[in-house]
Amino acid sequence: MLVEISVFILAAFIGAHSSGVYVVSPPIVKGFFITVAVSTALASLVWIVILILASMYADIIKGNGFDLDAYVGDPKPSITSRAKVVFIHYFINVGRHTASRKPLPLAESASPFFPGLQVTSLEGDAKFAGSTPLTAPRLKNGLVVGTIRMGFGHHRIAYAAASWGVASGKTTYFHDLLNIDSPEAQMIIEMDKGYSKGSRLATEMGGAVEALWGSLTRGADENMLRASYQFAENLLPLLLSIPKDTPIIATHCFVGLIAVALGFTNVINLVIDNYAQWFIVVPGAKNLVQGPSNYHNLLRMGVPAEELVLAGHWIPKDLVDNIEADCKARIKRAEQRAPRRLLIPVGGAGAQKTFVSNFLKGLQGHVEEGKVNLFLNAGDHKHMEVAFMEALDAMGVTDYGRVSTMEGVRKFADNLRAGGSPEHAVTLFAFADYFPAVATTDVLSRVADVLCCKPSELAFYPVPKLMIRRVGDHEAFSAIRASEMGDGTLELREVPEAMAYIDKMDKSPALLTTMNNMIVKNKAAGIYDGCKVAVDLAKKLAPKSK
Repeated sequence: MLVEISVFILAAFIGAHSSGVYVVSPPIVKGFFITVAVSTALASLVWIVILILASMYADIIKGNGFDLDAYVGDPKPSITSRAKVVFIHYFINVGRHTASRKPLPLAESASPFFPGLQVTSLEGDAKFAGSTPLTAPRLKNGLVVGTIRMGFGHHRIAYAAASWGVASGKTTYFHDLLNIDSPEAQMIIEMDKGYSKGSRLATEMGGAVEALWGSLTRGADENMLRASYQFAENLLPLLLSIPKDTPIIATHCFVGLIAVALGFTNVINLVIDNYAQWFIVVPGAKNLVQGPSNYHNLLRMGVPAEELVLAGHWIPKDLVDNIEADCKARIKRAEQRAPRRLLIPVGGAGAQKTFVSNFLKGLQGHVEEGKVNLFLNAGDHKHMEVAFMEALDAMGVTDYGRVSTMEGVRKFADNLRAGGSPEHAVTLFAFADYFPAVATTDVLSRVADVLCCKPSELAFYPVPKLMIRRVGDHEAFSAIRASEMGDGTLELREVPEAMAYIDKMDKSPALLTTMNNMIVKNKAAGIYDGCKVAVDLAKKLAPKSK
């Protein structure tokens, strides 16, 4: 089009020059052609860069353990697709790192927080005093739950799976790739910093920034899967010490992709969220999903039926086992018009600061009138602890409880289960360590009346939920799942929307009673048995590992 316009103006200029009548002055025409020349040069330069990047694609996939292009039905990716993957590979994920196939020797030690669970680490790591070498014979009858400490979600799901693994009698190993002190783990850390920063900026700035971030988080197409797989090919040492017939339950796709790349035979991927996209799939593994819409959409995308299992939600065993008793207690409190216990946690990226602070201001009157008790979990985010304290100060709340240890969390919950009440209308939970930051929400969910959280992995929990403002557009579909299951609301993007539900709960016990009754029905239907299904499948796929 630019060429046609240029020819037209040039013809008009020549004609005008011959007649002596200029429709467009010579300086303007000169400026136009300079602009065209510069634009053409820049476009040519960009295209040359794209061609150079695309030409490097064959080199980075050389030696791959899995043919990903064939799997996604695109054996000859376009020039732009190849260029995009190479750009992500070198400028975002891997950089100058040289892939290694040298196994990292592993050690094991008992979890200080989770009875019966073994935690892996790099052999000789002083942070894991008392650890012993993890050998192949030890893993023969074991189950590995592989995860990455990126935000809270992947870890929370991993602990949920581990709870069923330990209960099954299998020796269960919690293999967090970031526990393995290595260049490969450092690459993951650097990549995650960018994601966390993006999440925080999107939720705080909103508008165009949030829209852009949302489009990125729901646009994880075949090229993102290609880039993720290539990243996994550079992380192989993190699993190389584990025998390939060991059953692995992956709660982060990178773990599953590494296992597939190495030729592991019993890989189970717990698919996150409720939005189908290639990025969350592990080709060659059993991909377990939480709901039917995700199952249907992944089938439509082209994931083979034999690699998909509709399993149920990823929930800790303790929460599932006690659903009837906990729901009965919630209904009783609702009917007695006892103060509603609102559990408000923050995510692992530490986003949501503005929304949560404004939500607390909206709850001020309810707190003052004794209508609600607040359980605020700042996790291990100091900036969220400060934000909570500032919001409470603005509300005039100076006398509030504080809990900073896992022992304190358990004592707090035990008191409420025994029929006691919180000592303060507001209790702030804040920690220096990562495990309590994650586990506190699980422990308190059993004694809370309402979980007020973004529609993340918690959207699938068997607790009445207010689904507050999302972080990334993909999370909106998890809120839809909660609403359809009857145990949560649709996404409430603005504080007045959330407060409307609080007012409904204040006026009548009907909403909370209905949600709790639906949770009990969902349990009877096996909706919350996803992790149980995963562990049972792991045992079935590895009969020699019994």
